[in-house]
Amino acid sequence: MTDGSNMVAAATLIADHTRAKMLTALMGGRALTATELAGAAGITKQTGSTHLRKLLDARFVAMEAHGRHRYFRIADEEVAQLLEELMSFSARSSDRTYATGPKDPALRKARVCYDHLAGELGVLLYTSLLQRHAFDFDGATIALSPAGERLIADFGIDAHAVRSQKRPPCRVCMDWSERRHHLAGAVGAALLARVIERGWAVRGKSSRAIHFRPNGERAFRGYFHLNGVLHEAV
Repeated sequence: MTDGSNMVAAATLIADHTRAKMLTALMGGRALTATELAGAAGITKQTGSTHLRKLLDARFVAMEAHGRHRYFRIADEEVAQLLEELMSFSARSSDRTYATGPKDPALRKARVCYDHLAGELGVLLYTSLLQRHAFDFDGATIALSPAGERLIADFGIDAHAVRSQKRPPCRVCMDWSERRHHLAGAVGAALLARVIERGWAVRGKSSRAIHFRPNGERAFRGYFHLNGVLHEAV
């Protein structure tokens, strides 16, 4: 269709308060059951199932069955990007004082955006990599440069394995709270996974927060030269 009908249908689907809560809960990157999503939205499981069916039909979420259990997740990175940008836009358009993003300091500092690092530390990481010439740009397309491949290889990430994934290796995502870019894509996901593997940080059990251990944050900042990052918008 070229008359905007599909866009209206998608916007209407997201605009429902209950479905918006469900999608926000899934932005933590974990797959959740229908019961957990109903709890996050404050509704009954039966009502939640109706909303989940609509999200499934529109391909906003995907479902995986394991035995008797069914788990729901954000369908793909494209949907996650759309939701993060909507969060950023809604905060900008509704708050004239420009107090953007979540009020929780832990979420503002470091959080999961689908499967990559967001918040202050996520923005600093991307900016540091940018200043160290880790990326090549071709119009709107971003890719790892030879220097970037060496950087992630030194951190224990297989650049070839990252490139071989179906998703884009690199993508920038406008950060909801910082209003600057953080790194998404396969490389962004691999960096966050490696940070957690090294024991520098752990994921919050009941929120999107990433909690850095004191020694872990020092190691993270030191390894990626974050203390010397210039804070210009990127």
